[in-house]
Amino acid sequence: MQMAERLDRHRLFSCAQMADADRHTITSGLFDGPRLMENAGAAVMDVILQDFGSVGHVHIVCGPGNNGGDGYVVARLLRDRGHPVSVYAFAAPKNGTDAQQAAHRWLGPVLPIADFAPNRADLVVDAVFGAGARGALPEPIEQLLVRASGEGARLLAVDLPSGVGGDTGHATLDIVYDATVTFYRKKPGHLLEPGRSLCGALHVADIGVRAAPHEGSDANVFENHPLLWQDCLRAADPAAHKYQKGHVAVFSGPSLATGAARLSAQAAQAAGVGAVTLMGTREALQVHAAHVTSVMLKPYVDPAGALAALSDVQKCSAAVLGPGFSDFETARKIALGLLQSETPSLVLDADGLTAFRDKPDALFQAAAGSPDRLVLTPHEGEFARLFPDLAADDSISKLEKARRAAARAHAVIIYKGRDTVIAAPPRPGTTQGRAVINAYGPPSLATAGSGDVLAGLVAGLLARSVPTFEAAASAVWLHGDAGYRAGVVATAEDFVTQLRDGVAAALLEQ
Repeated sequence: MQMAERLDRHRLFSCAQMADADRHTITSGLFDGPRLMENAGAAVMDVILQDFGSVGHVHIVCGPGNNGGDGYVVARLLRDRGHPVSVYAFAAPKNGTDAQQAAHRWLGPVLPIADFAPNRADLVVDAVFGAGARGALPEPIEQLLVRASGEGARLLAVDLPSGVGGDTGHATLDIVYDATVTFYRKKPGHLLEPGRSLCGALHVADIGVRAAPHEGSDANVFENHPLLWQDCLRAADPAAHKYQKGHVAVFSGPSLATGAARLSAQAAQAAGVGAVTLMGTREALQVHAAHVTSVMLKPYVDPAGALAALSDVQKCSAAVLGPGFSDFETARKIALGLLQSETPSLVLDADGLTAFRDKPDALFQAAAGSPDRLVLTPHEGEFARLFPDLAADDSISKLEKARRAAARAHAVIIYKGRDTVIAAPPRPGTTQGRAVINAYGPPSLATAGSGDVLAGLVAGLLARSVPTFEAAASAVWLHGDAGYRAGVVATAEDFVTQLRDGVAAALLEQ
């Protein structure tokens, strides 16, 4: 398989793009609509037989569109194999549609929704709306799905659980399915919360759909995967001295809040840089000195002194500001002064972000003159402090919020969470930048210090000359990998330890 084809498998399709791909497949003569529907139904049947073969009865609830048409195909194929099936119609398919043809080929009874009566030994197939739902679900369907869940029946969705937005992941019902079968490519709603948690085990079936060549910025959304950035991770030149391998500066908080900066420094080391320097007051550095050996220490007295001290840090190419920092005024002065200089790149995290909650435009304007040098790593609350209008807009997805924030801030955004989104600002001549949604990371990452580790890892990769977007995307993935390596119960220190092996493995795969 060619690299381009392997990479394309991780591209995410919006609902509109998926509809375009279906049309392209049909108009190009690869498959007609009924054949695609047959292929989709067969794919769903295969998952049912493989993962739900022990269920007693299959109840298939069909809507009026193509999702319902897929359901009629599933019913016919299961019946032909001797499996007990009941079909319920929320509404009849429109005349002349592929779904109507599929319904006509189902020769069994079509029951009214009122007759729906599953039990816990059964499987319910939701083929009502898929990605076609808009707004609140009709009350009969909502009641049916609530009843199925309440009875303890297994639940499988065709394409998407009804009520989950394919582009947004927003959901009108909080019902967790056992599995979802989608076709050709994942949609953002399969990875964005709460959709990700509601879909259950996600199966992506190749049913013969082939999209037209991708063009424009809308084709730049992927699920995070090493194929996107692995070529940017390079092992150091064996002849390189330590400063040629990258040098990261980490600004420390006060003496009673040094741990966060130390985690960032250790994560930068785990990225493979040649040198890391912790910068702070003498009181803070005395605490650090009792804990570190291979990390250098550089004192300063005030913001002006911090920038002067940073200029003395030899060949420093990336800095971390914010973990445990506490002093918002000083953080603002350091960040703005740094962005007005020529180097280094800046990872702004935690208190470094909160420092600009009342003056975000000052940060964004400073970053406008320093393209590809700023990475912001907000969690939900920090994002709302910098981008309150975007955070409050429930009509757009987390993906769209991150992309708009990146454009406004002139920075790469790591919008953290279980569904972390990494977004880059638009390149010249485009309206939207690249973006990835990360689905690789365990719940154990939600622990104190985890974000500090991520910030240091991003800076370490930047210092090793990994491009900004790729440094952010790879750091998020490697951070998740470290979480899996560390086990179910882990601390941020465990993540640092595991990062070394994860980064080494990524380099060895080059």
